[in-house]
Amino acid sequence: MGWWQIGTDSLAGSRFAISPLAETIAALKTLHAAAGAHRGERAWLAAHLPAYRERLAAEPLDALLVRAAIGPTWNADFLTPTPLGEGEPSFEEEVMAVRDAEPGDAVSQLEVAVGGPVPEPLRPRRDLPCRMAGVLEWVWRETVLPDWPRRRRVMEADVAARTARLARDGWATALDELCPGRTRWLGEGRLQINTRDYPPRSVDGGRLLFVPVTPAKGWVSWEGSARFAIVYPCDGALADVTGPVVPEALGALLGTARAGVLVRLGSPKSTSQLVALTGQGLGSVGRHLKVLLDAGLVRRRRAGRSVLYDWTEAGAVLVRAQA
Repeated sequence: MGWWQIGTDSLAGSRFAISPLAETIAALKTLHAAAGAHRGERAWLAAHLPAYRERLAAEPLDALLVRAAIGPTWNADFLTPTPLGEGEPSFEEEVMAVRDAEPGDAVSQLEVAVGGPVPEPLRPRRDLPCRMAGVLEWVWRETVLPDWPRRRRVMEADVAARTARLARDGWATALDELCPGRTRWLGEGRLQINTRDYPPRSVDGGRLLFVPVTPAKGWVSWEGSARFAIVYPCDGALADVTGPVVPEALGALLGTARAGVLVRLGSPKSTSQLVALTGQGLGSVGRHLKVLLDAGLVRRRRAGRSVLYDWTEAGAVLVRAQA
């Protein structure tokens, strides 16, 4: 397994960061795999996969580059630069790290991703980073940007939930749940980052970033010994915009919007998570929660800095009766 040795100061100074570029790379990986993890992702693929395939068919060298860069166990480093973790850079600012990658290093990085020789049409070229940046710009513009406000709300809600979990249960639990089956706190400052047989790395003194993305994709990256990032998929319930079906009778009783809030509270969620899940405004969600609280259908409790809501027994009975 691959693991990082994390110093106390690096862990204490770690932070969550939202990256438009990471979201776009995850979207590219989903398009490349042509498989969705849930209904919302499958609907997104159905809407965008034909145009993506048409884009690559028009540029066969780009298609070959993407296939080589997204390897079975590793990504070409120039495809996944480590976010800076400072401020909130735009996609246009972040993608420059891909465009400005050293062309001479691109082929050797592709060899690592492919696990062998790079296809001959890619070997003599020095425009590979620029080409990859062009593919990412297309994916951002055509498939991510139109939906960016909702994606950002989902990521912010995920960060809020994980921050509350960290305050409630500590680092070991929070890191175990970051990427189940991949990340795991091993003790003595060691964090398992994947199940591959990679040599350990020291994060002592470096900046450690946790970067959420809404597609069900994840990876790790680092920039020397200065910055390390774990890109992880948001909680699936948040990322799946289709959500549970609101029973018609429950919608008639409570109103469709209020019932949509209630049916999502089978597990504790914050107001910001409900905003991301339902697409309703913060004020609307707050009003619905107050009515549901007053009716005894949901309860409220504090977890760290977050306030979480879930069903009371009466709320559970009401929702399950409709099912």
